[in-house]
Amino acid sequence: MIWLFVVLALLLASFGLVVLVGAPFLPTLRPQIIAALELADLKPGQRLLELGCGDGRVVAAAAKQGIDVVGYELNPILAAVAWLRIRRYRDNAHIIWGNYWQGEWPDADAIFVFLLQKYMKKLDNKIIQYNHKPVKLVSYAFKVPNKKIIKQSAGVFLYEYTE
Repeated sequence: MIWLFVVLALLLASFGLVVLVGAPFLPTLRPQIIAALELADLKPGQRLLELGCGDGRVVAAAAKQGIDVVGYELNPILAAVAWLRIRRYRDNAHIIWGNYWQGEWPDADAIFVFLLQKYMKKLDNKIIQYNHKPVKLVSYAFKVPNKKIIKQSAGVFLYEYTE
């Protein structure tokens, strides 16, 4: 019986505490994955960075197109699921288990997020300080305050950072 409480505590910690630094797990749906990858407009060999990759759906879809992709995930259970999902794309897809607010981001040509609105200004500031520019930001559902949307499709917004 104690193992049930331990499992429940681990699940609560894994899925509940991540809300304090990002967003709860909500899978990105296929139409938005397609829209995001089209808006990012990356070619094979270019790199996509996904912040909060969840179960790895976007990472796998990008890798399948030949895009180099790195996904950050704080939830250890979802990081493991994402790693399992992308294992056939090991040459061009990687999962980092950690906090993307604190970790060093690899160079990327585009960044994909499905965050909460309350974190979008913080993300904007982090990207402004990001050393690899130009970079595109593709955000599902939530807008960057006071930043011009370049293009949008299916509830996905494209932004560009050039300086």
